[in-house]
Order: sequence, then C-alpha cells, then structure tokens
Amino acid sequence: MKDIRNFCIIAHIDHGKSTLADRLLDATQSVTVREQKEQLLDNMDLERERGITIKSHAIQMDYATKGGKYRLNLIDTPGHVDFSYEVSRSISACEGALLVVDAAQGIQAQTISNLYLAIEHDLEIIPVMNKIDLPSANPDEVADQIIELIGCKREDILSVSAKSGLGVPELLEAIVQRIPAPEGDESAPLQAVIFDSVYNSFRGIEAIFRIKNGQIHKGEKVKFMATGKTYEADEIGVLRLNKDPKLILGAGDVGYIISGIKEAKEVKVGDTITSVSRPAEAAVAGFEDVKPMVFAGIYPVDTEEFEELRGALEKLRLNDASLTFEAETSAALGFGFRCGFLGMLHMEIIQERLEREFNMTVITTVPNVSYHAFMKGDPTKQILVTNPSDYPDPSGLDRIEEPFIKAQIITKSEYVGGVMKLCIDKRGTITGQSYLTSDRVELSFDMPLAEIVFDFYDRLKTISRGYASFDYHPIGYQASNLVKVDVMLNAEPIDALSALIHKDRAYDIGRRLCEKLRELIPRQQFVIAIQAAIGAKIIARETLSALRKDVTAKCYGGDISRKRKLLEKQKAGKKRMRQLGNVEIPQDAFLAVLKLND
Repeated sequence: MKDIRNFCIIAHIDHGKSTLADRLLDATQSVTVREQKEQLLDNMDLERERGITIKSHAIQMDYATKGGKYRLNLIDTPGHVDFSYEVSRSISACEGALLVVDAAQGIQAQTISNLYLAIEHDLEIIPVMNKIDLPSANPDEVADQIIELIGCKREDILSVSAKSGLGVPELLEAIVQRIPAPEGDESAPLQAVIFDSVYNSFRGIEAIFRIKNGQIHKGEKVKFMATGKTYEADEIGVLRLNKDPKLILGAGDVGYIISGIKEAKEVKVGDTITSVSRPAEAAVAGFEDVKPMVFAGIYPVDTEEFEELRGALEKLRLNDASLTFEAETSAALGFGFRCGFLGMLHMEIIQERLEREFNMTVITTVPNVSYHAFMKGDPTKQILVTNPSDYPDPSGLDRIEEPFIKAQIITKSEYVGGVMKLCIDKRGTITGQSYLTSDRVELSFDMPLAEIVFDFYDRLKTISRGYASFDYHPIGYQASNLVKVDVMLNAEPIDALSALIHKDRAYDIGRRLCEKLRELIPRQQFVIAIQAAIGAKIIARETLSALRKDVTAKCYGGDISRKRKLLEKQKAGKKRMRQLGNVEIPQDAFLAVLKLND
C-alpha cells in the first residue's frame, strides 16, 4: 500500500485538466506512441466535439523514481458546474488532488467550488499553475490568488505547461512525495466502494470500485450490501488504457469487477462490495444521494418505444448516477418519464446521448424545478410539485415555496453593472461583493433556481464576453407569488407547455410564448387560436390564420349568390375541421420557452 497514490485533477472548465492528464500518461509511458491522441481519457464523441469532460475517468500509471516504483491511480474529473456530482464521487476515492489553475484566467468560480469539495474530504491539495507559456499568462498575480485562497507558500505552487510538458516531471515527483499513501487494513473483511459503473452489452455491468479494507480475489463470491445480492467475481483487474485483469486486489487499489450482472438497478453508485465468506459488519458511509435541480419530461416520439426508452435511461443512469427518472403520462405526448438533471447542460447531454448511443428519438418538454405547495386546511403538510400539471387548485392553496440558490459569480470589474442588472432582472438579491484583485470581482446573489434554469448562463457569458464564471448551491425554499400559465390551442390545454411563473412576469412571458408558437406551428386549413391563460382568465392571444383554398376558382360567370353559396359551404367545412382537426406541435415549440429572449 505504501507504493500506491490515488489522486484526482480538479479545476474550472477549460483550465487544461484533460491535457495535463495526457502529459502525465506520456511521462509515465502508460501509452504507446501509436495510442497517443489529445483528450485521451475523454472517450465519448460528445466530449471530443465539445472539448469538455462529462464523465470522470480512472486510469493506473506506473512511475519509477529513485525512491522506488509507485502505482499512481489518476481520476480525471469534469469542470462544469452541471457535473459536480461526478467530481464529488471521484474525490471520495482519492487521498490527494491536483488543483489546476489557468495562469491566464486565474481562479474562477468552479475552481473554488471543487476546492471546497476536496477540503471537506481532507485531501492533500497540490496547487498547479497551468499554461504558463501563454503570452497572456500572469503567473505572479495568479500565484497571489492561489496563496490567498488556500494559504500555501509560493514555493508549493508548481508551474507547468500541459501543452508542451514543461514541469511535468517535477509534478510527478510532488505527487509521490506530498500525497499520502492510502490507509486501510488488508487483513480486515473486504470493504470496496463503487464510485462508477459502465454497461457492456457482452459482459454485463462493470462496476468500478476503490478498496478501503481487505482483499478481493478472482472467482470469490461477493455481496453488494445495498441490494443484498451475491455474485461471483468472474474478472477483477485494474484500469489502464485497456482493462488489465488481476488475480488479487488489496486495500488502496482502484479496480473493476465483472460478475455477469445484467440488470442496471442491481448496481448502485456508493454501494459497498464485501465477501460472502467473511462479510464486513457495515457499509462504507459518506455517499449522499444526488438532488436534481432541473426537471423535464422525456417522451418517445413513437409511443410504442416506451420500454426501449426505459431500458436506455437505466443504462445511462449506470454511467451517470446524477440522472433520476420516474414514469409519467401526458395528455399531449402519451407515456414518458419525468427526469431530474443537475442543470441545462446535463439535460442537453443526456438527450444527445440517448439519440447517439441508443438511437432513441425523444421529445423533451419545457424544463422546470420542483416546488413545495401548502394547502389551507393543513399548512404544515407539503405537496411536492415537480410538474406544472400537479399544481393544486389555487383556491385551496395557502402558499407555494420555490427553491433558492446562492449564486457566486466571478467577473472583470468592467462587467459588474451588466451582471448585476441581469441578476436583479432574474429576481436576485445581492448579498456580497468583494474585489479579489483590482479588476476581478466576486459577486454573491440569492436568487430563485427557476430563473437560472433557462438562459441565465448563456446571457451571463454574453454580457461578460465570456469572462464571467458561475457556480451555485441550494440554500432552501422560500415562499413566492407563483401562478400556473396554461397554453391552449383552440381552447384545448397543452399540458406539456404549461409553466409555473412568477405573477409579475406571467403576462409578459404568456404573450411572448404565444408569439413564438405562432411562428413555429405550421398553418392548417382552419384558424388556430393560440392562448395563454391563468386559470379561466386569458392573458394573451395570437391567431394563426388558415391556409386559403380558392373554392370559387371554378365558378366563372353567373350570379354572386353562386360564389356566396360555395364560400358558406367552405365556412361550414372549416368549422367542422376546427372541431375535429388535430394540431401537430413540432419539437421546437416545446423548447420555445428557452429561447424567449432571442
């Protein structure tokens, strides 16, 4: 165990985590020249296209130095706020963390957030300043920011260039010297924590674990403590670029187990594996259940594919434990699932993964957050409202509470005015403002989560020309004046387009939504009335005119009453058509709410 080092790389998005991981793999000769490529650990098409890490990836490297040979287990983590649950799971499997800060951009919001996660788990932090060879790098100023943030000495900060490999040998030496070896008892009963899992269509589910105590042998019977089910360890091993099977793994090791599990629900992230012959008394504590922030309905385009969609979501949840879902029905869309996500990017990624990995074409409804409703008869009893269709009758409603967050925004001082205006427009209250340096300001706001769900992040980036970084965490529920806005087509409510909106903004959003739908819904042969309503009160209306069909073209000459007779006949037909006609709503219309500010 004294030769093992388990560490992760944490940083804000685009500060060079994946590139640094590539250089560490090169320096330890863990990959051959033929296998080398950029973003080596990002094995998803989506990750390569977008240039972001979505999943944390574990890999083992061998490092030889004067002091001996070491096994380094590296876990590369995502940087975006929507994937912070991946980061927390990776941190729980490590003893140390490389805190990577871009020498040109300095400390940003997610850097601070991920650092606090690492400190909570008592990890040894090694500060690393990356991109020092950039012409725009400002190493002295960024070093001062790091010293102020974590209270280290200037000589503790390592300067590297992940692009060129400058400073990487010194970084490897620091990992061996500064990060402690894992603690654990190899002679104790087996306790291994699952922190990730992958579905393999040929071999079943591969669970990735970190052994806290004891040993695991190939072929022995093991028990998953959360489900109580027993399996045989058909194959165990460590994760290199490809799987490397072993006969035995001990305390401190990070590895995988394949035991022919076919059902996705039988493997739970945070579960403890123990031996059947000598079981551990208790599971390893410390894993919290994820709390979704954004909810949206996902429905198959073809209703017969409901079961295929369920299977696809279960396999995705194996690989992404922060996804939650439960079955629901909609009058407009049929059977589907109400899914919980950590943010809008997370929702977008899940939708794309369903289409790419499982060939599922899905319709996603307007995202919303969860609310607490309290009724007049029993004000202490709360009803959880995750879908506008669950909204109780307003006449019996005592109050409704919505989730609030503490937002932390770091930006350049010239953009403070624009950022403040955006946050106040989104019903935010400023709670703090502090200058980190002469031109970098940290702003804190308390604001409703519902207001940041849609376009907040995009607008923040636009206002600050990409210089603002954003992070948030929930602070509880507060009473709010919310109303349910229904959208109706020809007096038929479309439940998938309903939304809970603050009363002050309901009229404006209702009007803009009707205007947007008029552009998106294809014209029919009959007039379509698009209305937004609060209860029985119509607050906005747009009319989509009918396609004109010239029925009088064949009527040439003769009395005007002949033309009138044909037009009256057409009018009666259109009236009947309107009563029976079905309006097809395109997928764009369900996401129209997201683009109301365009």
